[in-house]
Amino acid sequence: MRIMVMGTGGVGGYFGAKLAQGGADVTFVARGAHGEAIRRDGLLVQSFQGDFRVQPARCVADPADAPPADAVLFCVKLTDTETAARAILPMVKAGADVFTFQNGVESADMLDAVFGEGRTVPGVAYISATLGAPGAVVHKALVPRLEFGERNGTMSARVQALAEACEAARVVSDAVSNIERALWLKFVMLASFASSTALTRATIGRLRTEPRTRRLLVALLDEAFAVAGAKKAGLTSADHQRIMTELDAINGAARASMAFDIENGKPLESPYLSGAIVRIGERLGVPTPTHQFFADALSVWEKGASKPDVPGV
Repeated sequence: MRIMVMGTGGVGGYFGAKLAQGGADVTFVARGAHGEAIRRDGLLVQSFQGDFRVQPARCVADPADAPPADAVLFCVKLTDTETAARAILPMVKAGADVFTFQNGVESADMLDAVFGEGRTVPGVAYISATLGAPGAVVHKALVPRLEFGERNGTMSARVQALAEACEAARVVSDAVSNIERALWLKFVMLASFASSTALTRATIGRLRTEPRTRRLLVALLDEAFAVAGAKKAGLTSADHQRIMTELDAINGAARASMAFDIENGKPLESPYLSGAIVRIGERLGVPTPTHQFFADALSVWEKGASKPDVPGV
């Protein structure tokens, strides 16, 4: 299977490297020092499950320089979605299908607006991974897993092909029949976890221990579930309990990647997390005051900043 990885960060880098290791013909898209290091030394994955390196690794700075692909793993930040989508539009017109493994629940619709309906397969990536030094992905936690599926619930040839590539690479994956439920199951947890750890700068361990911040965390999750219920996403009270149990069990030192983005002056995905909860809630008549507060408070950092206003913050 010929695969292009659009966005060779923690998610795209890890899963692309595993697929290449399993025999897929993979092209990575990466710019700057990261791309130069991959072209020179291959792509290194440093994982608590064992390190490995893909070498040589085909890497281009511009998707226009990539060879034809059967599928694109679309793993860019949500803030870069439209720009990245337009960059691969010629490849999509040539026949490549797009599997999006971005955060949130709006990615596939955003991509359909560029590619046309039916060219995008929604997916969910479960992994805690970031970029380390140029040319290196650091896999910190979680057993990596992909879920993906057609929005109409069918087992299409393209979904089957990616599932077989994942099996050959020993990537845990599931071709699901209800992808909307899978998307929302991750989204309700991520929107609450990311907004709370980014705005407060606190770890999940501290947030869940302090009574007042725990109330905030629970309120965020409750509102997200209320919106999911109005959306008829298929989540249940048992899902709510399980996610709260997971938030209580996760490594206490954990913070979402958006917390590191805000500290490093990078653009934030908050408009597509708490911001999306608010937008969807408004359309469905569901009040979301806690997510509204977090979205509003984070809005000053949405576009990133070269440095914080206050030294040390």
